[in-house]
Amino acid sequence: MNIQVLPEHKLSSVAPLKQCNVEKKEVELILVKDQNGVQYTSSTIIPTAARCAGPHGTSTDIDRETWGKKIDFLLSVIGFAVDLANVWRFPYLCYKNGGGAFLIPYILFLVIAGMPLFYMELALGQYNREGAATVWKICPVFKGVGYAVIVIALYVGFYYNVIIAWSLYYLYSSMTAELPWLKCGNSWNSINCTDPQHINASFFDKNISYANNKFTPASEYYERGVLHLHESKGIEDLGLPRLELTLCLVVVVFILYFSLWKGVKSSGKVVYITATMPYVVLFVLLIRGITLPGALNGIKAYLNFSLSELNNLQVRCVYLQLNETFKINLFVLSWSRDAILTSAVNCITSFVSGFAIFSVLGYMAQKYNMDIKAVATDGAGLVFIIYPEAISTLPGSTFWAIVFFIMLLTLGIDSSMGGMEAVITGLSDDFKFLKRNRKLFTFATAFGTFLMALICVTNGGIYVLTLLDKYAAGTSILFAVLIEAIGVSWFYGVDRFSEDIEQMMGFKPGLYWRLCWKFVSPVFLLFVVLASTVTSSGLKYNDYVFPPWANLLGWGVAMSSMLFVPFYAIYKFLSVRGTFTERIAYCITPEHEHHKVAEGNVRQFKLKHWLAI
Repeated sequence: MNIQVLPEHKLSSVAPLKQCNVEKKEVELILVKDQNGVQYTSSTIIPTAARCAGPHGTSTDIDRETWGKKIDFLLSVIGFAVDLANVWRFPYLCYKNGGGAFLIPYILFLVIAGMPLFYMELALGQYNREGAATVWKICPVFKGVGYAVIVIALYVGFYYNVIIAWSLYYLYSSMTAELPWLKCGNSWNSINCTDPQHINASFFDKNISYANNKFTPASEYYERGVLHLHESKGIEDLGLPRLELTLCLVVVVFILYFSLWKGVKSSGKVVYITATMPYVVLFVLLIRGITLPGALNGIKAYLNFSLSELNNLQVRCVYLQLNETFKINLFVLSWSRDAILTSAVNCITSFVSGFAIFSVLGYMAQKYNMDIKAVATDGAGLVFIIYPEAISTLPGSTFWAIVFFIMLLTLGIDSSMGGMEAVITGLSDDFKFLKRNRKLFTFATAFGTFLMALICVTNGGIYVLTLLDKYAAGTSILFAVLIEAIGVSWFYGVDRFSEDIEQMMGFKPGLYWRLCWKFVSPVFLLFVVLASTVTSSGLKYNDYVFPPWANLLGWGVAMSSMLFVPFYAIYKFLSVRGTFTERIAYCITPEHEHHKVAEGNVRQFKLKHWLAI
C-alpha cells in the first residue's frame, strides 16, 4: 500500500471548495430520529447557479433530490422535530422535576451540549453532502456510527407506527354522538368499572393515583377495549394481532409509503398539512383548556418552582435526554437562522403544550376533588386515558376528541416520515442500487416495519412496545452521539473541521464552540451515558414487572445498534493490508487523502497529528 504522510502543518486542512454562487440554494434533507427524541437530520446545500465541488472524493455529477422551496424544507424539519414527546413527555417531566426550576438545567444542557453538537452536525452535513453512514468518509473507522443511527431509526419505526395506529383508532372511535370511554356498561368493561359520577378522592386507595387506576371507563377502554391487555398474562403471552389495530396499522404504513415513495417531491407537500395542523389544534385546545374551571391550579402546578428536585442524578439524565430532543443532526439552510428557529419552535412547542395539558389536568383535579399529582401522568396514559376522559366531560366532546386525535395523528405521521426517510436515504446513499430502485426499497422498508409492528398490536403488544420504548433508542442513541462527537473533534480534528466551516462560511467558529466540541460536550455526554447505564432499573408496566430475560433482551436490542461502532471499526482495520501503524493511518484518514499516503514515509506518522491535539 502506498502511504505518504502530509507535512504537519497540512494535517488540519482539507481540499478547498471551488468558488460558486451560494445565494440561491436547494436543500436535501435526510432525517433520523429516536423516541427520546434524539433527532437527527442530514441535509445538503446544492447551489443552483453553478456546480460546486465538495471535498475530494465527492461526486458532484450525481443528481440528488432537492426541496422545491425553502418553506418545504423548513416545515419538514419543524414537523420532524416536534413530535408526540413534546405533548406527552415534556410537560409531565417538567412538572415532576421541579416545575419552573426544570428550565435551569434544561437550558444549561442545551448550551453546553445540545447547541454545540447541533452546530457541529449541521456544518458536517453541509460540507460533506452525505447521509448518516457515508458522511464518515471524513474518518472511515467511524462509519459504524452511521449504521447504528440507521438501525435505531428502524427500531423506533417498529413501535412508533403502532402509537400512530392507536391515534387513528381513537379518531375513528370518536366519530359518535357519545364517546365510548365516557361510561361503563360496554362489552369490554369489567364488573369493577366505575362511572365518573361515582368517582371522588375517597374512592381510591391512597397509594394509587387516579391516573394509575384501572377501573375508570377511559382506562378500561384503553387497556381492555383497544389493547385487550386483560387477555395476556405478560410478555411471554402475546397472542395474535388484533384485527382492528392491524387495519389501522395498514392505513398508517400506506400513508407513510405514499408520502415518501417519491422522496422530497412527495413528502415536501405532505408537510404543509402534517406540520401546520398540530399547531392549529394545539392553539384551539389551549384556548379551551384555560377557560375551564380549575385550569389555573393546573398551570400553577406545572410552573411550580422547586429546586430540591434538581439534586437527583437520574433526573439530570432525563434532562439531557429531553435536551437531546432539540438536537437535529446535520441539517442546514441559512445555517444559523433556521437552526435556531427550529430549536426555538421545538422548545416553545414543548413549553406551550404544557399549558394545554395541565389546564385540563387542573380541571379534572377540581372536578374529582383531588390533588393535581393524582391525575398527572405522562406517556400513553396521558394522551389515551386522562386527556380523553377530560374531553368526554366537556360540551361538544365529540368535536374536541376528533380535534385532539387529529393532532396526535399528524404529530406522529410527520415524525415517522422522518425516521423512515432516514433508513431509506441513509442506506440508498451507501448502496447505489437501492437508490436506483427507490420506490421498491421504500415499499420493502414500509412493509418490513409493518411486519415487525404486528408484534406490538397483539394482546400483550404493549409489553413489547414498552421494552422497545426504553431500550431501542435510549442509551444507544446517546452513545452514538458521544462517539460521533469524539470522531469529529478528536480524530478528524477540530482544526480541520474549523477550516471546513471557514471554506463554506468565510469565518472560523469561535473559541466557545471549539472548546465545547473538543472537551465540554464529549465529557458531558460520557457522564450521561455512564449515568443512564448505572441508574437503569428493571422494566415495569403499571404493576406488571418484566421477567429478567426481558431486560436482557432489551439490552440486547440496545447493544445490537451500538455494536455496529466497534464491529465496523474492527472490520475496517482488518480489511486494510499493511503494518499496524499503516492500518490505523488508513482508517482515520479522510478518504480523499488515502491516495496521498506513501509507504516509504509511514514511519513518520504520529497519532497526535491525526488527533489534532
